[in-house]
Amino acid sequence: MKGVILAGGTGSRLHPLTLITNKHLLPIYDRPMISYAIEALVKSAVTEIMLVTGGTHAGEFLRLLGNGHEYGIDRLFYAYQERPGGIAEALGLAERFVDRDRVVVVLADNVFECSIRPAAEKFATQEKGARILLSKVSEQAHLKHLGVPELDGQGRVTKIVEKPEDPPSAFAVTGIYFYDADVFDVIPTLEPSNRGELEITDVNNHYVRQRTMEYDVVDGFWGDAGESIEAYYAVNDFVRAHGANKEIPGT
Repeated sequence: MKGVILAGGTGSRLHPLTLITNKHLLPIYDRPMISYAIEALVKSAVTEIMLVTGGTHAGEFLRLLGNGHEYGIDRLFYAYQERPGGIAEALGLAERFVDRDRVVVVLADNVFECSIRPAAEKFATQEKGARILLSKVSEQAHLKHLGVPELDGQGRVTKIVEKPEDPPSAFAVTGIYFYDADVFDVIPTLEPSNRGELEITDVNNHYVRQRTMEYDVVDGFWGDAGESIEAYYAVNDFVRAHGANKEIPGT
């Protein structure tokens, strides 16, 4: 399985911190934010990785990461997204790198308390389709700003709703997505959203309609450090106190 880390975007929600650098290079506790996404993949035995970024600060990733060996990466590739065209468009840039393999996609501003390795191992045995990670969110007001799954009586995802006024469940879709090779056949069929972007929720709903979408609920903390200044510092404070990407006893 290959890994794709998405580290583009303008970072406008973290202005003015991002006026001088890419948000994924901002520090979370004692190291750059991007290093947590790399660690999550390497701990899941995913060591062939492509980093997709864009903007005027793209070269800073090369200076920081080099060939990736210091971070446990066997082969590190880079792709440049010329304009903010959405998560699905950014993933499409990795098609030749993934080369019909399975892929795990990580949004580099998402930080997890616990290792994603158990989910990666489950996806490796999944016959086909996709897999997402969900996190339980207690504040309904927060759910209105996230992607939220609708679940049926058997616990299957029946639909994913983006920024719902009336959230259909208490779970949020986090920024970790597992896909089979068919994802690169799905992306060209998408239509741009009202934002003019190709949305990853549309990709996920394709697999939902095919009834090949599986999910896991993450243990422990999950935070999107790019959501707002307040969220950035909340993630920072949590990691400082508790760490990230920790192995779960018994797994």
